[in-house]
Amino acid sequence: MWAAKFANPRSPLLSSVLVLSKGAPPSSSPFHSSAHRHRAKVAVVLSGCGVYDGTEIHEASAIMVHLSRGGANVDMYAPNISQMHVVDHSKGQPADRESRNVLTESARIARGKITDLARLTARDYDAVVFPGGFGAAKNLSTFSVDGKDCKVNKDVERVLKDFHKSGKPIGLCCISPVLAAKVLPGTEVTIGQEQEQGGKWPHASTAGAIKAMGGKHCAKDVTEAHVDNVNKIITTPAFMCETEFHHIFDGIGAMIKNLLRLTGK
Repeated sequence: MWAAKFANPRSPLLSSVLVLSKGAPPSSSPFHSSAHRHRAKVAVVLSGCGVYDGTEIHEASAIMVHLSRGGANVDMYAPNISQMHVVDHSKGQPADRESRNVLTESARIARGKITDLARLTARDYDAVVFPGGFGAAKNLSTFSVDGKDCKVNKDVERVLKDFHKSGKPIGLCCISPVLAAKVLPGTEVTIGQEQEQGGKWPHASTAGAIKAMGGKHCAKDVTEAHVDNVNKIITTPAFMCETEFHHIFDGIGAMIKNLLRLTGK
């Protein structure tokens, strides 16, 4: 039945595939956009594919679902750089003599529709979102190694400053709020709670690093988002908390809802 539909040159399904294959713009894709006009245009910045060395896939997916539900038009970006290292996710250990490209790996999440972060500018979008995953601390910055003394990728720094200067909202979840704390000192962010609470918040010490970098940490539950209305920065803990996935999903939903609200669209 499936083969028959594609074998028929007049099939509406085949026609749709042919239109996309001939270079239809990203905004025509149901995965990346809404058909509605006058909706927010949002850039999502990825850091690879996989929690231990790239983007946390569930967080990226939740972000896309909530942006889609909110009617936003979305494009995905990633830096064209090598990963810090490659982690065997079945073992949780670095893989010897293996290297991968952040842009190439991020394309897995973006279903192939990915653009070099060097091309992202605030004038083309209403907001930007950074999912978490160790890639934010390994590929978009050196936070996983250097902590409060970390360096941030030059294009990530440029994008954050560009959107901030333009007064456009910035969403960050999980570990990625450290990027804003480093690049935009004085901003308010959350990575959750400041005590481990018996292992529920295993990365609670990150709050201390945020303060050391000049950021202001605001304790929040996993289902909540913190909104810095002055700087238009919206953050949520996501997988900084050991909890059920639907709580992560709800917290990201709160972040995206506030992000879209601050776009004014």
